[in-house]
Amino acid sequence: MTFNEGGQFEGGRVRKGGGRRGAVGAGVGGGGVLIVALLYMVLTGNSPADILGGTTSDAGGGGEQGYIAGCTAEQANADPECRLNAAVQSLDAYWETTLPQQGGVEYQLPEVVSFTDAVNTGCGSATSATGPFYCPADTTVYEDLTFYDQLSSQFGAEGGPLAEMYVTAHEFGHHIENQLGLFERADRRGTGPESDSVRIELMADCLAGMWAGNAATTVDPDTGVTFLEPISQDELEQALSAAAAVGDDNIQRRSGGGVNPEAFSHGSSEQRVRWFTIGYEGGTIQDCNALDAATL
Repeated sequence: MTFNEGGQFEGGRVRKGGGRRGAVGAGVGGGGVLIVALLYMVLTGNSPADILGGTTSDAGGGGEQGYIAGCTAEQANADPECRLNAAVQSLDAYWETTLPQQGGVEYQLPEVVSFTDAVNTGCGSATSATGPFYCPADTTVYEDLTFYDQLSSQFGAEGGPLAEMYVTAHEFGHHIENQLGLFERADRRGTGPESDSVRIELMADCLAGMWAGNAATTVDPDTGVTFLEPISQDELEQALSAAAAVGDDNIQRRSGGGVNPEAFSHGSSEQRVRWFTIGYEGGTIQDCNALDAATL
């Protein structure tokens, strides 16, 4: 997926380094539950609350503090950090228009933090092993960019720029769900093939597909240039490969066990590809509403 020549992406949107210091973890059933986008229960056997600990900590996340600097389209096409910054601004532009039109809600920018090794959040402390995630308690997306390598090496994804941006778009999908009030409706503590946990994840995949399907026609309001060139079939396959790689059944197999649908928390590989495709092929927020879907 290629950012259009002439694109310019200002800095100051994505924070680098640690997250919130002294943050108290929400825990399952608390004031807000951490949604781990790609990896938790089926790989570790633990709940998100077990992973994050729900403790108060003064240990800041690793890495340089500050913000990702502004960059050009050429830099975004070559550098994962710049690409994250550009993808976030593309997502902002898309949802600022789409969420009010289709959801009747004014879009509120989530914070985005790029961290290394560990980070403190409104949902508790987390490490890189948690995977990228969205914390509803502080409405922030957290990503350690080294996860992109793990996506290929450990889970068998093809990799590539669109696969990386799919990860970010999925987390933004959780933010959209949160703004629509679906986190309050859903019982995100359970597991199983029809659980609300799976439904929330599949909807986030579908919302990510909506963004991807419109990214080549979404105009950067600062430059008047569309963010991305049209997606090629090869690039689309990157995103579909990433979606399949993080299916519960694939993660369970690669962790050395058999497939146990009752432990599903994110959906099967086939489901994740299908729901991303629904959004990509012109789906609306209503089409993406897996929480109320009769079948998944």
